[in-house]
Amino acid sequence: MKIGEMAEQSGIPAETIRYYEKIGLLPAPDRQANGYRNYHQSHLDRLLFIRRCRKLDMAQEEIRELVRLADQPDADCSEVDALLARHLGHVQTRLEELRELETTLSDLQQACSEGRTVAECGILGGLTQDLDKDPPPHHSNHIPGSHRH
Repeated sequence: MKIGEMAEQSGIPAETIRYYEKIGLLPAPDRQANGYRNYHQSHLDRLLFIRRCRKLDMAQEEIRELVRLADQPDADCSEVDALLARHLGHVQTRLEELRELETTLSDLQQACSEGRTVAECGILGGLTQDLDKDPPPHHSNHIPGSHRH
């Protein structure tokens, strides 16, 4: 099938399919005499696998590792389990951070009362005051450049 068909069947834009090929997540397809890409069912299956991983908020390197492991069907699956356990830990950490963010935003919103001017705004004042208390940014991404906070 051609790239447009792959995009339609997978729900992934053609540009993204080409990108996945470029970075090696998707094997290069055969080329027809006219230069068009010729994809097979295995390409579609891989794309759907990648899409499911992305829906689980997995980073490219995690997906790359899962693809590598999936290509070794007789290998022990403990590496897959370990990767998923690490990813789950990062998701749980992110949920804690989001709960803290929700609390902070709620507290800031409660600082606002009707009939006040922007100069008296409790939200803006709280944001200004909190800048002095903020710890240095802590980037605990499990894979550099992914899952930015």
